[in-house]
Amino acid sequence: MRILGIDPALTVTGYGVIDFRKNKLSLLEAGIVTTDSRETTPKRLDKIYRAVTKLIFDTKPDVMVLEKLYAHYRHPTTAYILGQARGVICLACARENIPLVEYAATRIKKAIVGNGLASKYQVQRMVVTILNLNSQPKYTDVTDALALAIAHSYIMRPKI
Repeated sequence: MRILGIDPALTVTGYGVIDFRKNKLSLLEAGIVTTDSRETTPKRLDKIYRAVTKLIFDTKPDVMVLEKLYAHYRHPTTAYILGQARGVICLACARENIPLVEYAATRIKKAIVGNGLASKYQVQRMVVTILNLNSQPKYTDVTDALALAIAHSYIMRPKI
């Protein structure tokens, strides 16, 4: 199974694609999609949509994984902007007929670290260890996207 994890944002969207075969995980591709804050929001959303569509075309994932949207009452605008980026990513997923799975951040952390309240640093270190990476990715958005994909492989794995 090929799993595409995406950590959506308007400025830096992280992505990670892993293969899960015979209970082994291997990294296929990871990176970011960036947009320029001087551009209009529609142009930025279009860039994200096109990049995700190309990523789906190039990597042919079996499933896409996103983190469930969490809105903090002190920062409603952040949730609104994040929702726009998530929307175009969901649209790309639907247009390419890729199943979409969403998990709460605490569920991802529990699957990766064993603690739903784990720190971002703990998740980063576990992603590096699990995928046997030589170094930590430069952007936490990439690590978060890879954590989504890895967590899905753990969660959907049949219980023996």
